[in-house]
Amino acid sequence: LALSACSSTPSHLIIEPNILNTPSTNYNNKTAQLEVIDMRTARHIVQISQENEAVILLSAEKRLENTIQNVLTSQWKKQNLLINHTNTNDMKNTKKIHIIIEKALTRVSQYTLNYQIKTEIIIKVRITHGLQTQTTTFKNTGTSKGVLQAGIADLEHDFNQRLTGLLTQVLTNHKIHSFLK
Repeated sequence: LALSACSSTPSHLIIEPNILNTPSTNYNNKTAQLEVIDMRTARHIVQISQENEAVILLSAEKRLENTIQNVLTSQWKKQNLLINHTNTNDMKNTKKIHIIIEKALTRVSQYTLNYQIKTEIIIKVRITHGLQTQTTTFKNTGTSKGVLQAGIADLEHDFNQRLTGLLTQVLTNHKIHSFLK
């Protein structure tokens, strides 16, 4: 499927990060509250620019914050970290994990005979426990090139691969692990 300004261009991409091997960490059934916030000013994840053509914007089929929350909840459950999604006012005993999506964008520059893809994903993880706060920023960027036109499958694969890598970094981060234990 080639991307062009025609009506057959899909309006959404399927974003499904796939973490095959859950990092071997054990939280011994600790509990935390998780909130994922999308702070981006625009909700699209792909922007396709072509000379003398209108820019094409593509969004994720499902809200990106829901996808990230579902993946992290599932992975942390496998690591025996129990995630509570309800807002708990017990500030002393509840560790709160805030995942802030600062940037998640793939820019495609489409030329006559080739294309260039630049992807950048930035996520900040802020964990609070009482008066203590620990913040870590994760960034995954990359560029790829190809001949003719970028296909939807290529864009989905590239974005999913980068998001998977980023979420794996969150799950394996020593500072986060130490703070949550």
